[in-house]
Amino acid sequence: MQSVTPAGALVGRDSEMALLTGLIREVARGRGGSVLIEGEPGIGKSTLVRAAVAEALEAGCQVFWGSGDELGQALPLLPFLDGLLVREPSTNPRRKTIVRLLRGEVSADRGTDVPAVLAEQLLALVAEQCAMRPTILIIDDLQWADQASITLWGRLARSARQVPLLLIGMMRPVPQRDDVLALRRVAGDATRLQLAGLAETAVADLVAELAGGRPDDGLLRLADGAAGNPLYVTELVAALARSSGLTITEAGAAELAGGSVPGSLSAAIADRLGFVTGPVREVLRAAALLGVDFAVPDLAVVLHRGVADLIPAVDEACAVGVLAESGRGLGFRHPLIRAALYDDMPASVRAAWHRDAGRALAEAGAPTDRVARQLLRAVTGSGAPAEPVDEWMLDWLARTADLLVGQAPGVAAELLTRALAGSPAGSAQHGRLASRLADALYRLGDLAAAEQVANRALEYAAEPDLLVDLHWTLAQCRMLAGESPESLALLDRALAAPGISARHRARLLALAARTHLNSSEVETAGRVAAEALDAASEAGDNWAMGWALLVMALVTSARGDMTEALPLFDRALAVTESDPTLTDLRLLQQLNKAVTLGNLDRHEEALTAAGQARHLADQVGATFRLAQAHCALGQLLFQTGRWDDALTEVGTLPEDLTEPGMACCDLGIAAVISFHRGDTSAARGYLAASDPHAKRLGRRHIGPLALARSLDREQDGALPEARTALTDAFDGNEEVEEIEDLLADAVRLATRTGDLSTAQALAGHADTLATESTIPHRLANALYCRALLDHDAARLLVAADRYDDASRPLLRAKALEAAAGHFIDTDDRTQARAAFTAAVDVYTSLGAAADVARLQATFRGHGIRRGPHAKHRRAQSGWDSLTATEIKIAAFVEEGLSNPEIAARLLLSRRTVATHVSHILKKLNVNSRIDIARESALRTIPPR
Repeated sequence: MQSVTPAGALVGRDSEMALLTGLIREVARGRGGSVLIEGEPGIGKSTLVRAAVAEALEAGCQVFWGSGDELGQALPLLPFLDGLLVREPSTNPRRKTIVRLLRGEVSADRGTDVPAVLAEQLLALVAEQCAMRPTILIIDDLQWADQASITLWGRLARSARQVPLLLIGMMRPVPQRDDVLALRRVAGDATRLQLAGLAETAVADLVAELAGGRPDDGLLRLADGAAGNPLYVTELVAALARSSGLTITEAGAAELAGGSVPGSLSAAIADRLGFVTGPVREVLRAAALLGVDFAVPDLAVVLHRGVADLIPAVDEACAVGVLAESGRGLGFRHPLIRAALYDDMPASVRAAWHRDAGRALAEAGAPTDRVARQLLRAVTGSGAPAEPVDEWMLDWLARTADLLVGQAPGVAAELLTRALAGSPAGSAQHGRLASRLADALYRLGDLAAAEQVANRALEYAAEPDLLVDLHWTLAQCRMLAGESPESLALLDRALAAPGISARHRARLLALAARTHLNSSEVETAGRVAAEALDAASEAGDNWAMGWALLVMALVTSARGDMTEALPLFDRALAVTESDPTLTDLRLLQQLNKAVTLGNLDRHEEALTAAGQARHLADQVGATFRLAQAHCALGQLLFQTGRWDDALTEVGTLPEDLTEPGMACCDLGIAAVISFHRGDTSAARGYLAASDPHAKRLGRRHIGPLALARSLDREQDGALPEARTALTDAFDGNEEVEEIEDLLADAVRLATRTGDLSTAQALAGHADTLATESTIPHRLANALYCRALLDHDAARLLVAADRYDDASRPLLRAKALEAAAGHFIDTDDRTQARAAFTAAVDVYTSLGAAADVARLQATFRGHGIRRGPHAKHRRAQSGWDSLTATEIKIAAFVEEGLSNPEIAARLLLSRRTVATHVSHILKKLNVNSRIDIARESALRTIPPR
């Protein structure tokens, strides 16, 4: 961490200091929190925090300090990577994994979001640090942090209360960025601390401290011009002292004696730098190229000097108050001092020096991101006209492009764009650079630009690996843009190229099979996938084999042979099991197997498979696959009536970390549950949150969201609109299997509104799906829909039994409710009462208070009330409201296990555990894990 301000240098911040020291005492006791400190440059944010954490080590805390840096803001997660000291030698497996990711030593599937993987690993590292000791994590200058760091800070802020973590963020009001300003909302319970200028009395105390005597009126009037900014006051007094402008009287008063007075803070800093000798100033200019904080060996490399040679210059810079010790080695005492030196250099000189610094660091073996930081400034950020990229930079980019594209696609795209302009078209180097640029643009979501670059490169490309890379990127872009025919034509041309190897043929065929499947050309996809499997087996290419088998499994499932698809999934998983480079593909295979098992109503197997995928995705930091796993689990748990656990799954990941379809599914499930439980306000809040995601989907229908929208209209008595919200999904939709869960409610609403033609058509869909099927929910749907049309209460009871076989309690309750109504119509009150009581019991088990109330109100009019043996209403708060999973987690918290340790025990993701802990805190109305442990202990103390 950074050095602590000497005693006495912090004045006028007593209340702010008390707040921070109070938070530090709380985290030392195990109660975490977060605080966001805002204020103008020089107002004393860093000084305040350094003073507050000075005693943290004695309190048993560990402190980590990272900073955003204007030079490094394009590089993902730099403040956390530097602050958590991940590049320091360590035996910690998590730290080793992060370092290997940064070096490109951990192979990842093409298209893997490496910054997202790193973010997950950093989250896990913070959790592990908190499990060892209470932790204080400080990120300074958030206004210069990259988007990934801002997102990570927000995620940590959300979970800080659950672990012994004090998260401190500091930022300036400018430059204003929407994502940074949003931290005020994202941080939630975080304390916001706005640092204003010092009061007059505090300014007088600071001047006295700095000048060594009580200031006279003239000196105070001069200090008033600093507007209470402590840095300005400090530099002002220092400038007066250097120019002999201060006199200390025998009475101990500090008087203004004349001399030059800086007219601004920048002028005061320039005055300080004016007293630095020429050789030292040269060292400081080189240091300014490296950022606010820098490693002394890096400075020596840039200057082509030994570390020992720099000691006199560094000592002098520290003595005159320009440099000070920092977490990485040395740093400028304030960013404004570094900015003054940097801005004083001519733009063209800065650019050339950044280029030379990048080359020197690269030749010394510095990490890729540290080199890229310099080169990016050389070509884009110096303010000088862009110069041609030299041969050395072209060669370096060609060698490191894969690593750079994975870690920082934005930086890679900027550098590669400049490099491509300086590389001869048609050369091998040009093709390689173009391929990497297209990949970087694809990862950034700029599909049009990626396609344009790849198309141009294909005009000259001849090398097989390069052709496959370019075709892969093009095909991905066109599939995402809905242009599968164009993608297939392109792949056909590539497959017709002479001299193509078995490996390249297998990979291109696998991609073609995927494209055909995405175009709903199921039979063609199956045929091409079989060809790909043969070619892949011949070439021994696990990647192509894994993809070919996955497509074959999905094709088999799409034909309706879901049981036969399971062995193909198992074969695919066997191919990817032992190859860590295929982890993302393995996760996709596992998730599709889980979905298939769920569609077969083999829910326990499906939950196990999806849970394994969730655990693996969490371990490797695969954020997108983790979101898919949570979404799949949420749907399975909702269908099987485990609604509390479903809410945990769908609420685990923030919406900004999921794609629109998954976000709509998750929010739809939460809304449906809320409507059934009578929390209409929360349900409509989820629907409102889904609107921006749904707009991005166009006419694509998401089942749970359509069901939630229908319930919304039904609650208001607008039954035709409720019906339309469901039936619209079937208009022109040839893939009824994707939304078959809407059939039952769509037919129910169609019959209630008298739209019998629509009800008949939808019931026909249900009959078709049930034909020659043994899947319980399909048989139940067909029975339910026909029974509603025929007013057949007995058949509705059979449908309820089939829904019970399918482990779908909500639909079972609806069938029982409908049966009870039809028994009333035929005056069979005995069967009506039995069906009514069974429906109330099922609704009660789900916590569906709105359904219970509606049902009781309806049948009360017929003289039928709930029997005396009905189940009691579920508790909404307190220990009895905890689910079985939450009780297990509370017991593990009592044992002292951390979230990662609990996750490993239960095969859950860390974020799922964190969400469960949040629910436990809310239900028990307590504030920390210590409180959870106490409550759990009270339940496990044996009676005396």
